[in-house]
Amino acid sequence: MKGPSKHRRPATFRLDDPGVVVMEADESTKAVRSAIQITPEPDPALLPVPIAAQELKRRGFRWGTLFWAAATGLVVLGLGLGVVNLVEDLFARSQSLGWLGLALAIVAALALVVIVAREALGLARLATIEKLHQRAAAVLVSDDRAESRAIVRELLKIAHQNPQLARARAALVSHADEIIDGADMIKLAERELMAPLDAEARRLVSSAAQRVSIVTAVSPRALIDVLFVFVASLRLIRQLARLYGGRPGALGMIRLMRHVIANLAITGGLAASDSLVQQMLGHGIAARLSQRLGEGVLNGLLTARLGLAAIGATRPLPFAALPQPVLTDLAKDLLRKKEKADEE
Repeated sequence: MKGPSKHRRPATFRLDDPGVVVMEADESTKAVRSAIQITPEPDPALLPVPIAAQELKRRGFRWGTLFWAAATGLVVLGLGLGVVNLVEDLFARSQSLGWLGLALAIVAALALVVIVAREALGLARLATIEKLHQRAAAVLVSDDRAESRAIVRELLKIAHQNPQLARARAALVSHADEIIDGADMIKLAERELMAPLDAEARRLVSSAAQRVSIVTAVSPRALIDVLFVFVASLRLIRQLARLYGGRPGALGMIRLMRHVIANLAITGGLAASDSLVQQMLGHGIAARLSQRLGEGVLNGLLTARLGLAAIGATRPLPFAALPQPVLTDLAKDLLRKKEKADEE
């Protein structure tokens, strides 16, 4: 057992004293025991200054944007000119055919305007939800009360479209004046508005994962498995987006898929390195199932992983007051049902 270490008493000395030895920080040579060893600290002015990486902004005109805009305009003009020539040819052949062609062209143009308007509204709605998520995350750090109340007002507008949240909206409005801090306001809105939506989202993800696992377990072709998983994933993402207030169209789904894939890349990919899958394969849980059922379980886990990433991409508020759903909770039910099916 070592005794207590002896501490040197405070003392004064001169730098030109022969008993004082100045050593560098990385010097390994030992000085005389009786000498006083001094290690000079580096001069702060000589230290390297960390330079933050700044995103390089594009300078000059964006010729790529101009090219695609001009090409789209030419295609639209060409289609319009083709329709006009077709209607004129129909009028030249027969008056009735001309009026029929003109009516069909008007109906097609009206439908195109409606489709474009719906796509624009869908993209705007998705952008609003994404900005709400970012603003709420910033308020949780800054604790800005005015900004939190503005976020809650926009959340109430989005939740007004869902009749199932009527009681939650009333509870949030009644308690809003009692909250002082901005972060607490965001957490209150999350508990009141997001709790029932999160429960329904978990049910949707669990149902989709079970459906994928069953179909891929009994499917005879790998191509059918791929197509079914792709369709089920698109359907699940659309359902989650509608649940949280977004109603994406075709372009909106493309944007959502990009966000979901980015979320998967940030959080670890398609569960290839997930500890749950490693535990499942390593401890022989899949070995107790048949080969097809084991493949179905893995496909179901991948679908559940995709659904959890979609929740993070479509939810208007970050997880702060409520626990974030994890793959382990969904996988327990999936494995339990698969083991029952294998026993039967």
